[in-house]
Amino acid sequence: MSQEAFDRLHGALQYHIVNSMGWTGLRSTQADAVEPILAGKHCLILAPTAGGKTEAATIPVLSRMATEEWSGPSVLYVCPIKALLNNLESRLSRYAGFVGRTVQVWHGDVGQGAKARAKRTPPDILLTTPESLEGMLISTKVDRASWFGNVRVVIVDELHAFAGDDRGWHLRAVIKRIEAYARQPIQRIGLSATVGNPGELLDWFAGSGERQIVGSSSVSTDADVTIDHVGSMANAATVISRLHRGAKRLVFCDSRSKVEELAVSLRTMNTRTFVSHSSLSASERKLAETAFAEERDCVIVATSTLELGIDVGDLDYVIQIDAPSTVSSFLQRMGRTGRRSGSRRSFLFLTTSDEAFLLACAITTLWREKYVEHIKPPPLPWHMVAQQMMALVLERPGLPAHEVVAVAQAQFPELDPATVATVFDFMVGKGILFISSGLASMGPEGEKLFGRGHFLDLLSAFASPMVLAARHGATELGYVDPMAVQQQKDGPTVLLLGGRSWKVTAVDWSKRTVAVEPTADKGKSRWLGTSRWLGFEVCQAMRRVLLREGDAELGLSKRGTAQLDEVRELITAPERHGSLLLEHLPSGRLRWWTFAGGAVNSALALRLGDIGSTRVDDLWVETGPGVSVPTLMQVEVNPAAAESFAADLAERTGLKFAACLRREDLVAVVTSRSLDEENLLRLKRP
Repeated sequence: MSQEAFDRLHGALQYHIVNSMGWTGLRSTQADAVEPILAGKHCLILAPTAGGKTEAATIPVLSRMATEEWSGPSVLYVCPIKALLNNLESRLSRYAGFVGRTVQVWHGDVGQGAKARAKRTPPDILLTTPESLEGMLISTKVDRASWFGNVRVVIVDELHAFAGDDRGWHLRAVIKRIEAYARQPIQRIGLSATVGNPGELLDWFAGSGERQIVGSSSVSTDADVTIDHVGSMANAATVISRLHRGAKRLVFCDSRSKVEELAVSLRTMNTRTFVSHSSLSASERKLAETAFAEERDCVIVATSTLELGIDVGDLDYVIQIDAPSTVSSFLQRMGRTGRRSGSRRSFLFLTTSDEAFLLACAITTLWREKYVEHIKPPPLPWHMVAQQMMALVLERPGLPAHEVVAVAQAQFPELDPATVATVFDFMVGKGILFISSGLASMGPEGEKLFGRGHFLDLLSAFASPMVLAARHGATELGYVDPMAVQQQKDGPTVLLLGGRSWKVTAVDWSKRTVAVEPTADKGKSRWLGTSRWLGFEVCQAMRRVLLREGDAELGLSKRGTAQLDEVRELITAPERHGSLLLEHLPSGRLRWWTFAGGAVNSALALRLGDIGSTRVDDLWVETGPGVSVPTLMQVEVNPAAAESFAADLAERTGLKFAACLRREDLVAVVTSRSLDEENLLRLKRP
């Protein structure tokens, strides 16, 4: 099969695969991708990190490009983060060069000069983001008909990362608008790590046309995984500094503040340490990634920015501070190791709290059971419908109003078409859109809400909090929360950024910059952020670990074994009520341990009709005395409570484009995403 697939490729690629790349053949996933991609089918290519997905997609596409003599830009290669685009540029440029083709990166950090050159001499493959594609579509400086007219293929890397939030809806809607300019049908190719529902993901992504899944969605449990409990970040730093000296270690933390705290501690222990997270400047992240790829005895501390497919070289060990919230994320991170022939994947949890330890045990349990989450696009993206309508009237001024609605209905075929029309009418009534002689345009309220910086806010699906650019002289270090630079009463303000301490010397609020200089004083970091609820399956796995249900091997260290015994002691007292545990608190209140996840527990709490009197967690619902959670399961959600809950949550979470929606549509969006009625039904069963 590998030879047959190889023989179907363009001759120049065959030559370079053997002579320039030194391959003896294609990997199985790469071989399996050749036939469907050459046939023009929509594909979802599944493989673990470093499993050759990029080559599986690009080599057959380049073969088609050379054989059929495509003109550029003919391929849009979309990634979720800029760092991944930058990382891919040299590799894809090499492959494209085998057939005399070119590659260009296009995102917010790319200068106008480079973009102007690209427009004059179009590349064959454009590496970009959904936000940059949106910017091209609404820009008056881009000739959309010529720029997108030759597009034949859209490749989406890390498709699962897009599909799990509103960026996926945005990306899919943008591709639909690009199809209006393309002179040929556009083939869609998604690349993804293992997911639990690949068929559903491909159906959602591909739209109409023939499609095929390439690769396996099975989960491998062939790895060395250990759970250790260290109790604090300081202890974690000590363990990391002493463990695997002389080797390359990648350490994940699930917040930027923890990344900074750990990096400072490691540097005080004379451990060569680099830092990567989204609030560092592009140049700072690039320095860390380059150094880490080339060095041996070092540590890089990162958030999920290095979870995706960025090449960090030949990695020895992955260490996780506490635990990620999903099995999928765990698999992505663990997949960074074991890339050398004959080596095994390796993953070490260092937990600092009871909750994190239990979560690590649950994630490991599910992995050993070969479970991985289903990727489900967020339901009812009415706010994204509104965003697309506004973007469309900027892209095509004077478009008839009925066509604006028709395009949106085609972009979101899962949604009720009548409600799509209602969203448009509401926006017109509010002045966000304007109709004159049947033609649609932006209205005065739309200009007021979203017109800043040539409608910059319309380019992305997510709301970005205000940040200040931290600068040391002419060097931009990264971005900090405004709250972090407030003057301290007992001395200068000292920040942590890039694993180093910086003293604030001046703040220019008009330019949104903060001047800093190095200091030996201890700094602190702070960023706004939101934590998501844990999923139902993860919480149920936590229950099984606590109650000794099942016999999955956890891979505990000696400290981990002692910690598990200690954590299990915390849950011995509660009464059992079917699948629930009941704890009587000293205050007289009741804590019902559901192990169902925060979205299920929120749905339960709303049945009381007063969310303020009920506290919820991922694992429990706390009520006043005399309230029976099993009884609540049989009660319908109180509509007034649901509306109040949704309005409050929409305001706190900053749901973007909420101003474009009727209250009932806004409530529907927020409640459908925040309340898990489906798994509540599973909880009801004996």
